[in-house]
Amino acid sequence: MPLSIRPFRESDLPRLKEITVEAFSGVSIDQNAHALFGEINRHDWRWRKARHLDDDAQADPKGIFVAEDNGTIVGYITTWIDRGAGIGHIPNLALDAAWRGKGLGRTLIEHALEHFRREKVPYAKIETLDQNPVGYHLYTSMGFQEVARQVHFLKPLFQTDTT
Repeated sequence: MPLSIRPFRESDLPRLKEITVEAFSGVSIDQNAHALFGEINRHDWRWRKARHLDDDAQADPKGIFVAEDNGTIVGYITTWIDRGAGIGHIPNLALDAAWRGKGLGRTLIEHALEHFRREKVPYAKIETLDQNPVGYHLYTSMGFQEVARQVHFLKPLFQTDTT
């Protein structure tokens, strides 16, 4: 069976989390926070980033699409729709390292955009960090237009022992 895109199954979560942690290394707000503050609440950035998939699966499991190659999960994209605002959101897109640079990210985004069109959603939104030039290039090459830049801050509220 060649490459296919299928609906999400709950049993996919462990593999999607594995792909997420590897794919977001170097381009994660959670990793940036970890670099400054270390573990937060006894969890590292990988745990926090992987947890985003739990949120996506709870928010809209029918909006998650999984790419498989011969039965092996090689990537995914998550979506959710804000009907009142008329915007389809793409919070997470990640690929197995062996599949990067081969057009699969573009294919998954197109799949998500078709999902939004079927649902009659007029706009799609995707975000990336300034430190992710690959994502920025992909999104702009697909017609997404930059509308804003945002800076994230984190402040410890209690004195912590770092020894």
